[in-house]
Amino acid sequence: MKSDLFAAIEAGGTKFNCAVGTGPDDIRASVRIATTTPTDTLHDVMEFLQNASKLGRIAGIGVGSFGPIDLNRQSDTYGYITTTPKEGWKYTDLLSSMGELFHAPVGFDTDVNAAALGEYTWGNGEGCDPLIYITVGTGIGGGVLVNGRPLHGSLHPEIGHLFIPAIQSDAPNPDGICPFHGDCLEGLISGPAIAARWGAPAETFPADHECWGEFSTLMALALSNLILTLSPQRIILGGGVMHQAQLFPMIREEVQRMLNGYVQTNEVLQDIDNYIVPPGLGDQAGMLGAMVLAKQAKGR
Repeated sequence: MKSDLFAAIEAGGTKFNCAVGTGPDDIRASVRIATTTPTDTLHDVMEFLQNASKLGRIAGIGVGSFGPIDLNRQSDTYGYITTTPKEGWKYTDLLSSMGELFHAPVGFDTDVNAAALGEYTWGNGEGCDPLIYITVGTGIGGGVLVNGRPLHGSLHPEIGHLFIPAIQSDAPNPDGICPFHGDCLEGLISGPAIAARWGAPAETFPADHECWGEFSTLMALALSNLILTLSPQRIILGGGVMHQAQLFPMIREEVQRMLNGYVQTNEVLQDIDNYIVPPGLGDQAGMLGAMVLAKQAKGR
């Protein structure tokens, strides 16, 4: 008899990472699908799931998606991506017929809440409550866990769109690029924002380029506000831009400078190297977090 499996879908702005298995040490099948049009992308996702279902019964499906998304189960647009700046994806229904096709419950949350769940379950967030996970890539998103569960409310955390105090910038094009807010965190230091403001893709700049000093200051401003608001036990920073290893010590130093001794915790004062950290699951945090969503949906 084939074992029960769980399907994980990490729906990102540039790619969908999909997998079927039971955990980080048991991935039976996986695929990366380019995010093109909703019709084509979701067709490819469903095709993968249908093929993967031959490996065993899909007992639950987890979807962690870029957003904003509608998480209100009583809403007519539950399961939709809503007012996203991603062209062509506004008000896209991600979940229709997915669970029905496989006769499986579906767990649904933001991609960054999913990543936080993955890190809490199997990565660098184990035992940390509250936990914050922030990803910096095509956009910036932030997930928050409280009592081990993703934080929801009237919507869900939108850390990427925090408003940041103005600082002097030497960028050739200093204005932010967010179509909604201009100079919010995402509009200033996401991957596309760095390219637009500094004139070249982020990965082309050397470690000592001045853009990284500005990046660290702006990220530290956001993190300091989050520390003061949510009092997390750990902050995890992931995403492609955070592959720049020099950023972690720069951000930690700036956070300590900005908090200026006000937050008298061991994490901030003595152990900040273990307080602001990269993901233990690497770039698989979101996909594995979606698998946790699938497992939770099965147990609901």
